[in-house]
Amino acid sequence: MIGKTVDISIFAIQFKNAMKNKFIDYTRLVKFEHTIFALPFAMIGFFLALKEGSDAISWVLLLKVIGCMVFARNSAMGFNRYLDRSFDAANPRTAKREIPAGVIPARKALIFVIANSLLFVGTTLLINNLCFYLSPVALFVILGYSYTKRITPLCHFVLSAGLGLAPIGAYLAVTGQFAVAPLLFSMVVFFWASGFDIIYACQDVEFDRSYKLNSIPAMTGVKIALQLSVIVHIIAALFVISAYFVLNGGWLFRIGATLFIGLLTYQHFIIKHNDLSRVNMAFGTTNGIASVLFAIFVIASFYWTI
Repeated sequence: MIGKTVDISIFAIQFKNAMKNKFIDYTRLVKFEHTIFALPFAMIGFFLALKEGSDAISWVLLLKVIGCMVFARNSAMGFNRYLDRSFDAANPRTAKREIPAGVIPARKALIFVIANSLLFVGTTLLINNLCFYLSPVALFVILGYSYTKRITPLCHFVLSAGLGLAPIGAYLAVTGQFAVAPLLFSMVVFFWASGFDIIYACQDVEFDRSYKLNSIPAMTGVKIALQLSVIVHIIAALFVISAYFVLNGGWLFRIGATLFIGLLTYQHFIIKHNDLSRVNMAFGTTNGIASVLFAIFVIASFYWTI
């Protein structure tokens, strides 16, 4: 009897560890930590809607919005990894990703994408009818991005269009109607994300050209691509300033805007056309910090104006 109890305990521990490891594998598949890029902007849209409507916060609704963000991003990133698995296997930089490395079978990755897509649509249904009706459009954009590198060098802007849905989507979840202010934040994300994706794509110029994949760096070369990313980020900064004036933002908003624009500027100083060694630091760390700090100060400005 004691032996059977010990065997069951060992099995339970092994099963728990296996499930934990599998969970970690899937978070690595979708680079879960990169959710930090768009999620803070979704929070801006959410709390902006509460501020304008003078509504008390609904924690259940907030969890639904966060759920939509997670499910949508899991779908998009998982599908991108599934669709690009042969390219990832051929590229030394990406060959150790979960699908080409055999950690996650392609079929299971596709099931993961389908499950998250259904969870996304189902969660929008629990929010309101408008979000539910628009959910297929959102899925079309975020899943369609994965095909665009095969079609156009403007693929970076399709990616950023998907991320840019975050502020307006969260605003719609609360209000059920469109407005100018959240659209301005969506435009900030659109130009900010496309700018840093251009920088990120500079790592694969030769590979993309060899495999006839499209990107702005592959089309123009790294030096010109980095110059274009500067221009795109200047436009993002202008939309930050526009949002400040439209909302009559106070000193906290100004601090957030200054930090955000400053970190955008910083990444262009640490990345050179002949030295891309700090791309990952600029792409992940700098942009993640910029997003979080901007959201903290902007949301705080909605409630503290003195």
